[in-house]
Amino acid sequence: MLKLRLPDNSTIEVPEGTTAKEAIGTISKRLLSASLAAEVDGKPVDLSYRLLSDCSFKALTFDSKEGKEVFWHSSAHLLAHAVVRLYPQAKPTIGPPIEDGFYYDFADLPPISASELKKIEEEMAKIVQENHTFQRKEITKEEAKALFSGNKFKLELIDEIPEGQHSIYYSGEWYDLCRGPHIPSTGFIKAFKLTKVSSAYWRGDASKDSLQRIYGISFPEKKQLDEYLRMLEEAEKRDHRKLGQELKLFAFHEWSPGSAFFLPKGTIIANELLAFLREQYAKRGYKEVITPQLFNKELWVQSGHWQYYKENMFLLEVDGQEFSLKPMNCPSHCLIYNMEAHSYRDLPLRIADFCMLHRNEVRGALGGLTRVRKLCMDDAHIFCTPQQVGQEIDNMIDFVKFVYHDTFKMEYKAYLSTRPEKYMGSLEQWNLAEAQLEEALKKNKIPYEINPGDGAFYGPKIDFRFKDAIGRSWQLSTIQVDFQMPQRFKCEYEGPDGKMHTCVLLHRAILGSIERFLGVITEHYAGKFPLWLSPVQVALLPVSDRHNEFALSLAQKMKDAGIRAEANCKQETIGAKIRTAQLEKIPFMLVVGDKEVQSGKLAVRHRDGSIRPDVPIDVFIDEVKAQIQRRL
Repeated sequence: MLKLRLPDNSTIEVPEGTTAKEAIGTISKRLLSASLAAEVDGKPVDLSYRLLSDCSFKALTFDSKEGKEVFWHSSAHLLAHAVVRLYPQAKPTIGPPIEDGFYYDFADLPPISASELKKIEEEMAKIVQENHTFQRKEITKEEAKALFSGNKFKLELIDEIPEGQHSIYYSGEWYDLCRGPHIPSTGFIKAFKLTKVSSAYWRGDASKDSLQRIYGISFPEKKQLDEYLRMLEEAEKRDHRKLGQELKLFAFHEWSPGSAFFLPKGTIIANELLAFLREQYAKRGYKEVITPQLFNKELWVQSGHWQYYKENMFLLEVDGQEFSLKPMNCPSHCLIYNMEAHSYRDLPLRIADFCMLHRNEVRGALGGLTRVRKLCMDDAHIFCTPQQVGQEIDNMIDFVKFVYHDTFKMEYKAYLSTRPEKYMGSLEQWNLAEAQLEEALKKNKIPYEINPGDGAFYGPKIDFRFKDAIGRSWQLSTIQVDFQMPQRFKCEYEGPDGKMHTCVLLHRAILGSIERFLGVITEHYAGKFPLWLSPVQVALLPVSDRHNEFALSLAQKMKDAGIRAEANCKQETIGAKIRTAQLEKIPFMLVVGDKEVQSGKLAVRHRDGSIRPDVPIDVFIDEVKAQIQRRL
């Protein structure tokens, strides 16, 4: 009998040779009906995979990241199957799952229009009805080359695969070079939609063949697709690029691609976010620094970025030497640490930095505020002893909870990424750091999944993904444990034994980049920012010119009280002024006429349309101040 260790650390016993499907059936018949594949010792496998030794075992459903990847990769095969049926001359290249669905690239395919996409969808539906089983077959390199002799793209891939690791998957008459795994059959794909077509280059190289890329999304149930399409429609209304322009928050110019112009109103929001963080830094023991933008190549050689990250850096020649704009802060913080000697009594040292970073992202990947070249991170690095790592992680998780749960009311989930195959540092260091990260997540009751082998080469990490108002997931916060940077820069402290020891470096970002976070919350709130972040908090709307002076004096009184108030004294009807304030999504609108001037009381109109009459001016000001102070 074999012992299978389940995700909850319980075990079951099954006979040797049991398939993954049979093992899941032993765990739960209900789980079996939802399972798409399985994971054995961290490796995804087909449900037909036979278990031959004791192992960790996990059923993969569509609810998991790994399950979605298997489902969407199988859907990419379904797409290619349909395309080749309709266009036999087409040459399939690669078809991976992506964060939101899948795509497949094709050569020798005629230009695909919206009507052609519909034809492909109809053919996919036929293949689903035919319910072809996905069957794996391991073959030799020579057999693979014979099968794909007419497809130079597949032949190139075949030559790169190590001998003895070639496999194909059949589904009906269709087959593809693939390591798998796949869902049991095409009939599992109950709902799908082809979303767009774009051009692509083979291997992303503009000097190589031009291809057509067809994107799609799929689900095990039709209601999931309907929900997704509704979400897309809502997402289009909330697009931060559109709202940013309408609300005059930020802009872009072709002369500086990937670099946002924060307009006055957007700058108010960014500054409020920074003030919020600085307030927390003072409470949580962080010391803010300002570091240079430009560094000699030698800094990046010592940190390792020159060897591993150079293509993403902006390089310049200064004084006849190679320099770079900094893409991250950690090496410069190591320089600060080493500017004086440290004892264990000085640690932890928490250094925070809002300096601008520059990363040479591919132009085609740039997108509004969520993918930029110039960014400001709420970046911090904690230099500590190995014994302090656990407490510091607790502190950072508490910071994340305060920001997202208490302040922004966003749901989130954590992902613990563990040691990859290629790693630096000792196994003992890794085991301790992973245990400390996991213990902190458990202690703080943070829902999490383990991403086995997905840690950085220098240490494990926790990534936090947050759900916005329409259910989309965004990765914003991260906590990383780094053994290598302190060694590279000899960041040491004198221990209680009188000897010198190397620090552990913790990398930490809570909001991530201010640009990306602003893009996310613009869409999360659909531009209706909470009061404390709203660029204009109160709009005073005089009914006629004779009320302008009173409206302006009220606006000034509110400004003096720390409220962002503006009086609209334009020669417009009061209806037009209200509509303008509503379009600008201002939280409070105050119509000022004869009654308000005479009584000193206000009719407070909320942006949701509700009206609260006869509120004394001083009462309103005190209430708004209190809400701002509580960050509501």
